[in-house]
Amino acid sequence: MPQGVPESVPNDGLTTRQRRNQPVLAVHTGPGKGKSTAAFGMAMRAWNAGLDVAVFQFVKSAKWKVGEETTMTALGRLHEQTGEGGPVQWHKMGQGWSWIRRTDDAEQDHAAAARAGWAEIARRIAAQEHEFYVLDEFTYPMHWGWIDVDEVVTALRERPGRQHVVITGRYAPEALIDAADLVTEMTKVKHPMDAGRKGQKGIEW
Repeated sequence: MPQGVPESVPNDGLTTRQRRNQPVLAVHTGPGKGKSTAAFGMAMRAWNAGLDVAVFQFVKSAKWKVGEETTMTALGRLHEQTGEGGPVQWHKMGQGWSWIRRTDDAEQDHAAAARAGWAEIARRIAAQEHEFYVLDEFTYPMHWGWIDVDEVVTALRERPGRQHVVITGRYAPEALIDAADLVTEMTKVKHPMDAGRKGQKGIEW
């Protein structure tokens, strides 16, 4: 696709504008680094365009702090104060799933939490509550059998309106890849950890 020009134009009866404004389902998968980073970069673009952005992080602990969360929530506050960009919400599995009722001393059931997170996302998609979704590391609960892949694909294929969805994580199921409009596979060539170097501030978080 040189200079943003498609190599071929389908005979689908749509105008160029209609085709350009179709919602995008993107999947960032593969063993290499950068899947989430690329998704959050797209979220920043969406914020700049004034879209309503919602991020849902699976697997990661609600106690973990990541730089993208600080940045995106700050942009959300900027929108609230000045009207610039768009609104931002950020949710993490665990205590970050504010819609789950639990007791303080109960051990978290991760599979149940993942299913509850997906149920809430599906509800929001059906209600068109947001315009841009990042489902970070969402491939893992599907890969582990916690969440039904066919149910996810059906909900995403049938999502109403113009809602963009970006999903990250290794082991993306084939049905999800088939349903996606944009699929990028990150392949590791070299990584600092290969030389025994640990993750560092400003690079990994």
